[in-house]
Amino acid sequence: MRVILLLVAILILEACSQVAFTGRRQTQLIPIDTINSLSFSQYDEFLAANNTLPPDAPETVLIRRIGNDLIEAVNVYYKANNMESDLEKFDWEFNVVESEQVNAFCMPGGKVVFFTGIMDVAENEDALAVIMGHEIAHALAHHGNERMSHMVWAQLGMSALDVAMREQPEQTRELIMVAAGAGTQVGVMLPFGRKHESEADEIGLYLMTMAGYDPTEAVPFWERMAARGGSGPPEFLSTHPGPERRAENLKRLIPKAREYANRYPVPNSTRNQG
Repeated sequence: MRVILLLVAILILEACSQVAFTGRRQTQLIPIDTINSLSFSQYDEFLAANNTLPPDAPETVLIRRIGNDLIEAVNVYYKANNMESDLEKFDWEFNVVESEQVNAFCMPGGKVVFFTGIMDVAENEDALAVIMGHEIAHALAHHGNERMSHMVWAQLGMSALDVAMREQPEQTRELIMVAAGAGTQVGVMLPFGRKHESEADEIGLYLMTMAGYDPTEAVPFWERMAARGGSGPPEFLSTHPGPERRAENLKRLIPKAREYANRYPVPNSTRNQG
C-alpha cells in the first residue's frame, strides 16, 4: 500500500504545473494530446449538430476579430516571458451558434463557441471582449484538464484512467464536455468551480485590456448577466462568485490590468491600431 501511495504521489507531483498570470499550482493528469484530440472531435460534432453561423455572418466576423485580438495579447505575453512553447498545443477557433441561450464556452485546446443570446446581453464590443477573455483564460489555465483530472480521480480512480480514455467513449464524451464547461446536454454550460471562474475573470481582464478593450465594462456586463436570473442566477453563473464579490474583485484588478497593458503593448490588436 505504501508503494502505491508513493507512486500516486509521484504521479501527482510530476503532473503539477503553474497557471500563467496567477502562478497558481495545479494538477493535470490527462496528457494534453489526449484531451485535445477528444476536445477537437467533440467541438466539430457540436458545430455540426447546431445552427452554426457561416464565416461571413456579421456575428462570426465580429467574434473572430475580438478573439484574434485577444490571442495577439496572449502571444505577446507568452513571448515576453519565454513561454511560447506552452502555446504549441493550442489551435484557436471561434464560432457562433444561433441560439437564444445566454451562453459561451471554450473547449480545451482553444475551441470557442459563442451563442447569439449572450451577444445580445453583451451590448457592446468591450463586453464581448470580457466574455472572450474569460473563455480564453479557461483554456490557457487548462481548467478543463484540471477539472477532468479531478473527476477521473474522484469517479474512476487512478487505475481506471486509461480505461476512461480508451474504452468508454460515451463516458469520455461526457467528461470532456463537462471539462469544457459545456455540460452533458447540448448547449448547457456546467460551470467550473468558483476558483476557476475567479481566475478566468482575472486573466481575461488582463488580456482584454492588453488588447485595447475597456476593462471597466466587465462589472456592468456581469451585473447584466446576474440580473437576468431574477430570483436565481442563469445557468452560466450558477457557481460563479456572487455578483458583489465579483464586482469588487474586478474593480480591484483594473489598475493591474492597465499595468499589464502598459508593460505588454499589443500593436497587432485592431483596437490598438490607428
